Amino acid sequence: MKGIFLASVTALAISASIAQAADIKPAVVYDQAGKFDKSFNEGVYNGIKRYTADTSIQVREFEPKNEAQVEQGLRRLAKRGYSPIVAVGFSMTSAVEKVAKDFPNIHFSIIDGVIDLPNVQSIVFKEQEGSFLVGALAAMKSTTHTVGFVGGMDIPLIRRFGCGYEQGAKYITADATVIQNMTGSTGAAFNDPTKGSELAKSQFSQGADVVFAAAGGTGIGVYQAAKDSGKLAIGVDSNQNHIQPGTMLTSMVKRVDQAAYNAYEAAQTGTWKPGFMVLGLAEGGVDWALDDNNANLITDDMKAKMKDISAKIVSGDIKVHDYMSDNTCNY
Repeated sequence: MKGIFLASVTALAISASIAQAADIKPAVVYDQAGKFDKSFNEGVYNGIKRYTADTSIQVREFEPKNEAQVEQGLRRLAKRGYSPIVAVGFSMTSAVEKVAKDFPNIHFSIIDGVIDLPNVQSIVFKEQEGSFLVGALAAMKSTTHTVGFVGGMDIPLIRRFGCGYEQGAKYITADATVIQNMTGSTGAAFNDPTKGSELAKSQFSQGADVVFAAAGGTGIGVYQAAKDSGKLAIGVDSNQNHIQPGTMLTSMVKRVDQAAYNAYEAAQTGTWKPGFMVLGLAEGGVDWALDDNNANLITDDMKAKMKDISAKIVSGDIKVHDYMSDNTCNY
């Protein structure tokens, strides 16, 4: 009897697990750069691929071609019962807020946006901490004591990257020059490789020998310009070291892949919660990338210094300024 009882309990548990997995209808809405931007969106896509591989649960994907399609896509998915819906990027904040109010029983997880609603999970990152790390590495590698930063759309979020990068560079070299340029004032600034190349070349002509691009697809132009000029570049969001091996000093990794994965996993296990989630260095939300593609550029001494800096940021011995706290870069 005991064996039969245990077998019955096990069968019930398996059935419940299958039913729970079957009930989840996950979806994602990428931003207009598309899921193969080799950066922010593709990082989310990689998390989705891993989630599907681990669970066999397919995630419904939608790639809007313009701003109007964002809300349309969110609304269509919500009407069809998809939940949770992961919205990729700050630019979707307004659309998600509207749709979430109209569909209170659907769960939404927005990456890089903040919405105070009982069915929305807001996931943000301490980009300044990861940017501090790659700024420090850039200064260690620079022979001209001049490094560059190319941002995408000129908004506080991207200024946060630039400010952290500058603080990190000057932590290593107090009198370092940090040249900063933004690509534009609209969302198109994240998908303009030609402008990225022009800005990078301008910075190289001013003495920069390492340039960090926090600009989505625009960064592809920065990396090509660095290769053509015999300089170094730093990638963003995804590990982009493979794009131009030997040219990419490192990448500031922002674990948007894990953020998406966690949202779906939490929904699947019944632990999804609304609210505000902040992922920094201590939480494994940001870091710098070291792999076979850039190993020859990083010395043991550099690795040791980076390990020390990381530990000091986590402990609070190094306080990294957050531009979005007061919209200044005073640190």
